Amino acid sequence: MIKSRNVTFKQLKALFQEVAEQQKDLVRRFQETDRQFKETDKKFQETDRQFKETDKKFQETDRQFKETDRQFKETDKKFQETDRQFKETDKKFQETDRKIGKLGSRLGDLIEHLAASNIVEKFQELGYSFTHTSRDHILKDERRRYAEIDILLENGEYALAVEVKSLFTLGDVKDHLKRMEILRAYAEGHEDKRRYIGAIAGALVNEGAKDFALTSGFYVIEQSGDTVRIKRPVQVKTW
Repeated sequence: MIKSRNVTFKQLKALFQEVAEQQKDLVRRFQETDRQFKETDKKFQETDRQFKETDKKFQETDRQFKETDRQFKETDKKFQETDRQFKETDKKFQETDRKIGKLGSRLGDLIEHLAASNIVEKFQELGYSFTHTSRDHILKDERRRYAEIDILLENGEYALAVEVKSLFTLGDVKDHLKRMEILRAYAEGHEDKRRYIGAIAGALVNEGAKDFALTSGFYVIEQSGDTVRIKRPVQVKTW
């Protein structure tokens, strides 16, 4: 005969409580596992965000590299343009030097023409019989130097002071007017009673300066081929 096991209410209650605690612990573990899964998912999402941010930064860096490369190419293009401009400027300077050299040659030719006998002949056609010609004529005494005349044509009645310029300007005409006043004062101080007249000669002639010179009473002498051409003012001024 089998002996039955008697379970008391207290024991049964304790058993249910133990099972309940086990269920609570199981639920707690499930909750913790779920929390950990959520935390892990959050970390994965953060990692994905960081990867996307890093990718964005890489894209920005690549854009900056491309922009830097574009700027380098643009800078190189500007350097090439600057170099071209320097070469062009150098070419212009060389051309200017060539023109200045040519102009200097024309000025030398003009002075030679003016110093030659034909200028005396041309002024003779205008009514002047000059008997003496001098170049780089300097008016001075023991105390000072008063003026320098490029070419001076003289006789007993007149003295013609010629100022020679490669290209004479309004300023040159004004300077020659002052020079003529100095010549007159010098002449008075040396008992020179001759009448002084003026002329301006140019290898190249500015039309405005030419008109001003003629209005001021100066003769205007222009180079014309192998000779010179003399323009007479409406009213010749004497000093």
